[in-house]
Amino acid sequence: MDWLQAVVLALVQGLTEFLPVSSAAHLILVAVFTGWADQGIDFDMIVHAGSLAAVIAYFRHEIAAMTRDWFAALAGAKTTGDARLAWWVIIGTIPAGVAGFLLKDVVAGALRAPFWIACGLIVFGLLLGWADWSHRGERSEYSLALKDVLVIGLAQALAIFPGTSRSGITMTAALFLGLSRGAAARFSFLLSIPIIAAAGLLSTRDLLGAPVPADWTALGIGFTVSAISAYLCIHYFLAFIRRIGMQPFVIYRLALGGMLLYFFVR
Repeated sequence: MDWLQAVVLALVQGLTEFLPVSSAAHLILVAVFTGWADQGIDFDMIVHAGSLAAVIAYFRHEIAAMTRDWFAALAGAKTTGDARLAWWVIIGTIPAGVAGFLLKDVVAGALRAPFWIACGLIVFGLLLGWADWSHRGERSEYSLALKDVLVIGLAQALAIFPGTSRSGITMTAALFLGLSRGAAARFSFLLSIPIIAAAGLLSTRDLLGAPVPADWTALGIGFTVSAISAYLCIHYFLAFIRRIGMQPFVIYRLALGGMLLYFFVR
């Protein structure tokens, strides 16, 4: 892998991991349009590690409070809002973990085709637009109840299908439940931490058994670019949606899905 491929792929991953536009779809499409060879599991692992580092760094104060209060609650202290939020992140991760375990091989095959990516972009883009237009409320992430978390967790499980967007579908579910745009995004980002970490552990397991030595220069570029771009993406996305909302991302998804249908399905 040359430096240009490493930068482009890491930039795409970092910018789209937390936007409601499907990072998996964009990484697949980069390969389709450029003709580059598959980047390999080691590079996938390192760019996801960069995204994970970014979200942990951005929400470090919230994560510290959640971790402290969660352990305190386990030791018998009163359950605070941060302790409850930590439980919600854990519980909300379970459906996606089960779906990934059961359906990984199915999704890795035919469903990565441009037609299915286009369908995911369009259908779930329209759902996001509907939720943002008509169901947005003012609830915070601290107001979530168990039933709300189960709905969002089940929605996240759908993100295993390319084109869906993990952040997009979880924000859609949260908006339908009456959360504000900012709260929907923040909970979606916190919910990404166990998922990205688990994916990284699985990739590490596969990497340890790979016969090809790692390209440490490309991995270093990938991690750095992914981490910086993901951090900036989180910061500016939260500011953007408070002022403008989700509709520009809906339009983008529809346009990209239509383009894929035009070029690959006609």
